Amino acid sequence: MIFPTTITRYIFKELFPPFIVSLFFLSFVFLMAKIPEFTNMIVNYHTGIISLVLLLLYSFPKFLLIILPISVMISVLLTFMRMAGDNEITALKGGGISLYRLLPPVLGFSFFITCIALFVSIFIVPKSMTAIEDKSKDIIQASLDIALQERVFNTDIEGIMIYIASVNSVNKKLNNVFIEDSRTKGMVNISTAPQGMLLLSKNKKKYTLRLFNGIINQVNLIKDSVNTISFASYDINIDCGKLFNKSRVKRKKQMDEMDLQELVKVIKDNKHKKNHAFNMALMEFHNMFALPFACFCLALLAFPLGVQSVSLKKSSGLGLGLVFFVVYYLLFAIGWSAGESGAYPPVIGMWFPNVFMLIIGLYLLYRNAKEHPVKMPYLFVKVFLFIKIHIFKKKADS
Repeated sequence: MIFPTTITRYIFKELFPPFIVSLFFLSFVFLMAKIPEFTNMIVNYHTGIISLVLLLLYSFPKFLLIILPISVMISVLLTFMRMAGDNEITALKGGGISLYRLLPPVLGFSFFITCIALFVSIFIVPKSMTAIEDKSKDIIQASLDIALQERVFNTDIEGIMIYIASVNSVNKKLNNVFIEDSRTKGMVNISTAPQGMLLLSKNKKKYTLRLFNGIINQVNLIKDSVNTISFASYDINIDCGKLFNKSRVKRKKQMDEMDLQELVKVIKDNKHKKNHAFNMALMEFHNMFALPFACFCLALLAFPLGVQSVSLKKSSGLGLGLVFFVVYYLLFAIGWSAGESGAYPPVIGMWFPNVFMLIIGLYLLYRNAKEHPVKMPYLFVKVFLFIKIHIFKKKADS
């Protein structure tokens, strides 16, 4: 009875080093992906480094929910591939230890990481998303031209939507400008101009969007009338201090900023309406639990893929692991899009990838326990061979 306990502890300890390495590596990738954006904000918009570091820290919990399942899967896969390569799996089987008796440390490890992911998802992510929103407003208030992204409908300034085809970050000249200003109650001003310019006041708190040779369509929502005015020059003034302070007081939380209780309240309040708010609240509610539980499902899938390396080439388990990893996140993206559009219930869109991977993992475990490992699909084998022969061989010859 002592032997299985020793093996359980041994495997459990072996799972942590590759998990930590994977987590740090993927976090480094996240940091590298942010560097060009932050460099642009520092050089062109003179954004403070402290503000950018805080923005990076606030963004990390959301990203952590994505990389935790990947890290768990890589950890389990590499651990058992290493054990299979060192013939430890063969020795354990020779000693009468079945694959099912090697499963408890994997389940315990994945359950531990799942609990961490649940804590991050339920308690940390909503607060971090609110902090991102507030910090973004502070950065925009300090430099409004950050919000003027090219070919994007910018809605960071409450009551104003701005679309700009191109922006010159040096002289602040704007091309092909579209502005919808709804700050006046009952009135919407839609301004379009081929050219414009962003001006900053002396106290650096007020901005002016100056448009040239454009048209204003004034839509009166109360009287249901429209007036069209042509202009040679037209100024739209934005007092960032007053505007952002006012927006913070009355701003409604986005769905991804709401905690569990707030999401449940939105779901209950809109249960009979079945509107967009109800659908989005359900999506966020199920996403709050489905993504953390992916740690458990992908770990159970990675276990037989790593073990079967003792019967097949090591590349088989790794190749299948990469295939299933891509399939999972592809199903997750499709499920989110379909659930958001209302094509089918959010519970299906969010949980189907987990259930799908869980079923495949159990099937592969059963096959490996019966000494019938699953090989790479014939199509993938052909693709890998083609790449190896026709691409890598050419590079080696050159």
